[in-house]
Amino acid sequence: MNVSLILIILLVGAFITYFAGDKLASKVALFFSLAALGCSVVLLNHFNAGENISLINAWINQPKISFALNADGLGLAMLLLTTALTPIIIFSSFGNEYKNSKAFYALILFMAFAMTGTFLAADGLLYYIFWELALIPIYFIALIWGNGDAEERRKAVVKFFIYTLAGSLFMLTAFIYLYQKAGSFLIEDLYKVQLSACEQLWIFLAFFLAYAIKIPIIPFHTWQANVYQKAPTVGTMLLSGIMLKMGLYSVIRWQLPIAPLAAKEYMNIFIALGIAGVIYGSIVALRQKDLKKLLAYSSLAHVGLIAAGSYTLTLDGFRGAVLQMIAHGFVVVGLFYAAEIIYRRFETRNISELGGIRTQSPKFTSMFLILVLASVALPTTFNFVGEFTVLYSLSQINIWFAVLGGTTIILGAYYMLKMFQNVMLGETNSKTFADVSVNEGISLVAIIAVLIFFGFYPKPITDLITPSLETILNVINKN
Repeated sequence: MNVSLILIILLVGAFITYFAGDKLASKVALFFSLAALGCSVVLLNHFNAGENISLINAWINQPKISFALNADGLGLAMLLLTTALTPIIIFSSFGNEYKNSKAFYALILFMAFAMTGTFLAADGLLYYIFWELALIPIYFIALIWGNGDAEERRKAVVKFFIYTLAGSLFMLTAFIYLYQKAGSFLIEDLYKVQLSACEQLWIFLAFFLAYAIKIPIIPFHTWQANVYQKAPTVGTMLLSGIMLKMGLYSVIRWQLPIAPLAAKEYMNIFIALGIAGVIYGSIVALRQKDLKKLLAYSSLAHVGLIAAGSYTLTLDGFRGAVLQMIAHGFVVVGLFYAAEIIYRRFETRNISELGGIRTQSPKFTSMFLILVLASVALPTTFNFVGEFTVLYSLSQINIWFAVLGGTTIILGAYYMLKMFQNVMLGETNSKTFADVSVNEGISLVAIIAVLIFFGFYPKPITDLITPSLETILNVINKN
């Protein structure tokens, strides 16, 4: 039994979902997403028992390309993030009606398939194929089932597609150059390639363009807010919860170990770019009047801090970044889902038109408050563990990096609590806010349970990811 089983389940599930027809599509998609989650947990148990669940098979002889999937602790953590969030995202969509729903849910599973492949691929070209495949479903999900004016939506989605594709081409160029040096695309062979400082710089920058656009890091963020706003909430959750983690994960897995000299030489510049994203995202979030856009810029601030932690080249930085990737995935999906629940009832995302929900739905208000507090890294929540570890790693490099990075907590607390006050409190709204349904409650409670459980007890995840991160750090420090 190996991790290829997860890919098979998701890919077969995508096809069966499409051919199941519109009436059954959502339930079939949920079944296959839960099957993938169940198999992920079983594979984790096999991994913890010391079994090899990776896969390496020759695929193409010339050029030498392997179908290689590496299931170490880091890869498994990202696999579990993907397979845990996918059924939650699918289940959260049950309150909406979608035209041609068989295609909609098939695309979600296909996207999960591609993102899973990206997290597991141990061959550069295979990784690139999965990376690009993940872009196709979200393009159609946002374009066809998105919100607002069709022409504005088309412009936003096409801009995102072109940005991401252009950045990826630089990464492909880097892989081709590395293949000429190594004679192989396998990640362990690429780690061993001896490159000059100048070569490493160009390779580093090629990877950086691809990842900075995907994450995004300023100044490559201009596509993000509009796409998050125009995409259907399911698309926004897939983008913010999982897809942007592809870029953050890839910085640690691919960019830093392949070009460590450039990473060390220009460390401060890239940490500063990440922290600039923290400050910029927080300040712009303060000015937002649309709930979805506010959450989009809040996400930009949080991923900027994760990126800064990754570029510290320390074990604490890596570990904090991965913990925060997972925590952010759950909390941002929860927040966007809460925004969708509000939109279903009030049919607006304009913060000035909201308010007074607490008196009509105290249960939803309580759950939304927990998500807001987790987002601002309240102690005992999962996000606190990741953010504190990242800030500690930044202080090891330069105390001012930690001070400036800490603005994400201060400013985040201000604009998130202000948003909560405007959206939830105040006089009873003239519109009726029905209390959360059973389906909505299950999704929110599942997310909150993860955030609180790992806020108190993050040890299972830290034990899973630490050996992989130590191995990557050893590769970096050998050069």
